[in-house]
Amino acid sequence: MVSTPPRWLSLVIVAMAALAAACSAPEGTAATVATPRPPRPALPPRPYALAGPLVPATTTMVSAWDVPADPIYDESLDGAPDGEMVRLGFRIFTNTQAEAPHISSGKVSCSNCHLNAGQRERALPLVGVSAAYPEMNRRAERLFTIEDRIIECFMRSENGTEVTQSFPTPESREVTAVKAYLDWLSRGHEKGTNPPWRGKNAIPQDKLIPIAKLDPQRGEVLFLDKCVNCHGSDGQGVAIGDKKAGPLWGPQSWNDGAGAARVYTLAGIIRYAMPYLDPGSLTDEEAQHLAAFITSQSRPSYPFKDRDYVKAGPPADAVYYPSRK
Repeated sequence: MVSTPPRWLSLVIVAMAALAAACSAPEGTAATVATPRPPRPALPPRPYALAGPLVPATTTMVSAWDVPADPIYDESLDGAPDGEMVRLGFRIFTNTQAEAPHISSGKVSCSNCHLNAGQRERALPLVGVSAAYPEMNRRAERLFTIEDRIIECFMRSENGTEVTQSFPTPESREVTAVKAYLDWLSRGHEKGTNPPWRGKNAIPQDKLIPIAKLDPQRGEVLFLDKCVNCHGSDGQGVAIGDKKAGPLWGPQSWNDGAGAARVYTLAGIIRYAMPYLDPGSLTDEEAQHLAAFITSQSRPSYPFKDRDYVKAGPPADAVYYPSRK
């Protein structure tokens, strides 16, 4: 007959195992220790049908808390080799500055632009995105891996250059974790293909208004009428429950080398994902005037803009870049 060790001894053994795991982690990194999966909170039934795997673009603030594929509560990740990294990547994605403060600054998280943890239609969805890489990046004028793209987001959209002198690498724990989350969202997608919902945030070419003809003052009027419920009159975001829109300008926002610092790129996001209380209600023209207003505001400077668009020069809507004509 085998005796059962007392509970205090079992706890000591567990603690020693965790300590050993931490001590064996590579220098400069933290060990990923498995954490118990919390019980999934009770959510009301969806009053809408998903658009494939995505929250539909037409839903309002009622869907803000909906994450169709949530790794925190996914039982299949319990004990999986990459389970804890997927969950860490999700936490970084949804609370970037708190989870990765040494390579991000300000108050912008990945999920402020990629709504519903990257799982909302026409809000820059990332389901299946890993399958599309590697792909050409126009700004860098070279082939990008998914790790390259993640690093760029940390340094630009989360203004990581404000807090670090060196870029993270593809092997950096935060990059590896976010990649694990995106790979998990891309399960079953054929390599080398774009998911059909990607690239749907662009203003049609025949609807683009020349930058010189856009009116930031008209954009400000639209902003005060359509956007202050969530973003506030100062553009810094209003708390709604545990959600808060990211700051649209100022020192806590994305820097001027980010994709959202381009007028037409930002206009595409606004056109199809905003205003959150009535998404898709703005016209192509209104979205562009709004983007012109937001990009006329000050924001942190990306210190390496001279390395972007080296061969072709910056596009017309990259308004924070000096012209190279």
